[in-house]
Amino acid sequence: MPTSLDVRTLAGPDAYPEWLRAVSTGFFRGPGAVGEQEVAVRALDTDLDRIQGAYDGGRCVGTFRTLPQSLTAPGGALLAACAVSSVTVSPTHRRRGLLSRMTANALDAARDRGEVCATLVAAEYPIYGRYGFGPATWTTDREVLVARTGLDRRYAGPADLGDGGRVDLVDAAEFRALMPAVHERFRSGRHRQGAIDRRAKWWRTATGELRFPDDGFTPAFHAVYRDADGQPQGGVSYTSDDVWQAKQPEQTLTVRDLFATTTAGETALWRFVLAVDWVLRVRTGCRAPDDILPMLLPDPRAARTVTHADWLWLRPLDVPRMLAARDYAAADTLVLEVRDKDGYANGRFALETGGPRGGARCAATREDPEVSLDVRELGTLFLGDESAVRLAALGRLAEHREGAAERAEALFRTARRPWCQDMF
Repeated sequence: MPTSLDVRTLAGPDAYPEWLRAVSTGFFRGPGAVGEQEVAVRALDTDLDRIQGAYDGGRCVGTFRTLPQSLTAPGGALLAACAVSSVTVSPTHRRRGLLSRMTANALDAARDRGEVCATLVAAEYPIYGRYGFGPATWTTDREVLVARTGLDRRYAGPADLGDGGRVDLVDAAEFRALMPAVHERFRSGRHRQGAIDRRAKWWRTATGELRFPDDGFTPAFHAVYRDADGQPQGGVSYTSDDVWQAKQPEQTLTVRDLFATTTAGETALWRFVLAVDWVLRVRTGCRAPDDILPMLLPDPRAARTVTHADWLWLRPLDVPRMLAARDYAAADTLVLEVRDKDGYANGRFALETGGPRGGARCAATREDPEVSLDVRELGTLFLGDESAVRLAALGRLAEHREGAAERAEALFRTARRPWCQDMF
């Protein structure tokens, strides 16, 4: 018997537990009801107006949530973005257009709020290109066999760093108090495009202050790097298992979070992690593909790649504002034609750049295009990771004036690859 499927924002707090149950079902976390304590924790800092549910009668069978997000563009500008999260459709209700309806609602709302783009971390690669998203950052997880690095592991503390700085172990409360400001400085750097903001709830959850039963949380060790003036400039959180064989320690240390505002701080934190006693292997967690770690080692082959995959996907909504906000490697003008079947970013745009730190302007134009591409390919190019020349070779970017793809390459590519370290 046909049923009517309704898609709507949550009516109020009473609808939230049922919506969370549907999320848990979609992500295979369990089919049962969600406990009161979990509901209370997850409800903190949650805007019900940005949560959609798909309903079959009184049962939630699809979920979709967006969050306000600040995204770092090349050059350090912070962009207002719409972060997409908690996207599920129950297995009984697939192929009925629910995801398309919820996505259209969310992108319409994002445009109306003035958010220049939307972002997400894709569970499956093939899904989101049809909604205009393109992979904009990649992540690399490495495993370091410590004994093969060639490093002298006799770390003696501050004197070994050579820059007057030091690394200190701290408890979760101190880490939570110190690190938000450091992370804001870190993500605002010129070469940290792709980084996103961390709200107060993120820090409380990551350090174990906010808990609920069966949340899977493992307490971490925390360390802070302080420069020669005693100012915090970076931090690391890590966990370790407790494995012994034939009375020999074979621990694996897993980095949960590591960042620093300076290369000296980043280097010091990696040296500290790689010198922890009893550790046989270090898992780096989510790192930029061009992370400095392998080349810090006398033998970079000791850091083998475990996972290399797409991470942050980006969907342009307001092309002029988005392109005018970022920094470019050269001074030039380029006319782009963007195809967007959903209309948000469709049109021709004249981009005028002033080179590094020179500012940029972008506006709609009637000039003939020099390159044309789908909106998802613009999302892939925006943070500087993809090659316009490679997209042209793949037929995903059309060149209408000789040399235009090479010029786009020179404009959009960045010295360091973009990196988003966070899931949302």
